Amino acid sequence: MQFPFFYIEQYDPSQKEITLDEETSRHIIQVLRMKEGGKLHLTDGKGQLLTATVRDDHKKHCTVSVEEAHHQPPPGRKTTIGISLVKNSGRFEWFLEKATEIGITEIIPLICERTEKQKFRSDRMKGICISAMLQSQQCWLPVLHEPVAYELLFRQEEVMNISQRFIAHCMEGSKRSISQFHNPSASNSLILVGPEGDFTPKELEMATSHHFIPVSLGQTRLRTETAGVAAAVLLALH
Repeated sequence: MQFPFFYIEQYDPSQKEITLDEETSRHIIQVLRMKEGGKLHLTDGKGQLLTATVRDDHKKHCTVSVEEAHHQPPPGRKTTIGISLVKNSGRFEWFLEKATEIGITEIIPLICERTEKQKFRSDRMKGICISAMLQSQQCWLPVLHEPVAYELLFRQEEVMNISQRFIAHCMEGSKRSISQFHNPSASNSLILVGPEGDFTPKELEMATSHHFIPVSLGQTRLRTETAGVAAAVLLALH
């Protein structure tokens, strides 16, 4: 039987009772109308899956007791998308939702030369990822980084240690479908997706000089957020 699924910031295995925050409590008690004895699932987004029972059905600070705790292993492959912020924040939020549902493990918002909007509401964006994680019944929340200037990405040791590195772009030149290069058995992979005006030639050259493989995501020109979802599918599900 599937129980309602909720998020908690952190979980200490020694905890036998957990008092939930006001927003979660209100949803459980006022929206779902759960009462004492009702069962639900909790996750901390780090692999913990808890089965809990409502002990105090207070609408502002609901308390639950932990009945079972399981730790689910992380995804076998680490998949990362570096993607430019876009002018319409709603479209970027849509990308975050879909990438989380698909199972991307890390998302790096990029500020490129042609990025039109640099404002980033971290709390709201994380909340969207949490909702998508719960909706898709997962226990691992993708790591959502703070936006980084494009050129600084290549100075990050963690990025440069990723075994498969791709850059998707729309410029003419030598590039092939990502499916020709992507190795599903590789332990980690990263793809870069540019802004609405695409990467500049200088940005493409910077990536290829750091051994990023230029790739195409298909025969049509995609919006940034659509390209991000297409890349997520190709990396995480193939």
